Amino acid sequence: MTNDDPDGKTLTEQCRHESNAATCPPPAQVLRHHREAANGHRALALWFTGLSGSGKSTLAHALEKRLHDRGVRTYVFDGDKIRHGLCADLSFSADDRTENVRRIAESVKLFLDAGIVCFCAFISPMRADRENVRRILGDADFREVYVRCSLEECERRDIKGYYRLARQGKIKNYTGISAPYEAPENPALTLDTDALGLEACLDRLEAFLVGNGLPSR
Repeated sequence: MTNDDPDGKTLTEQCRHESNAATCPPPAQVLRHHREAANGHRALALWFTGLSGSGKSTLAHALEKRLHDRGVRTYVFDGDKIRHGLCADLSFSADDRTENVRRIAESVKLFLDAGIVCFCAFISPMRADRENVRRILGDADFREVYVRCSLEECERRDIKGYYRLARQGKIKNYTGISAPYEAPENPALTLDTDALGLEACLDRLEAFLVGNGLPSR
């Protein structure tokens, strides 16, 4: 795509910007704080990042079950779910990974407006992409959770067999093998899943949420 815009935007980006500038959402009568009051809790986004096999989705779904059983309105965003729908048209190139994360963030933003606690489980390997998520959602709503696990342990688990295929060169641009992973520098919470069991991690996550304004048991 050629750059016809003096600010460096592609033609597609320029058209999107001009189209968005012409839209005006109607005034809402029910706002986020009304929804949060009805739910009995605030909305928040936990962004789980880490290598494939580190336990991000396992933690997100198990935590959702704990909170759902307490009446907390929750939703899990995970890579497989998003890649089969909203982002089915994207590859795993660097540019498409960035766009994948951007689309997710914009979707999560709508769920936050609905008053829902969001658990987002994505490798999201680049710091710049995760910082863009923070910018989109805002510091008040974004909490980065680093699900830390050694590459050796993630390869040992290799639930889907992708590491083996990546080592054989059958999968390109695989994070940790042929594509980089940039660990968070200052995450809100770090969970060492090659040392901590599931229940211990969930207890820490639940305490973290209570410390961030969600009701205790």
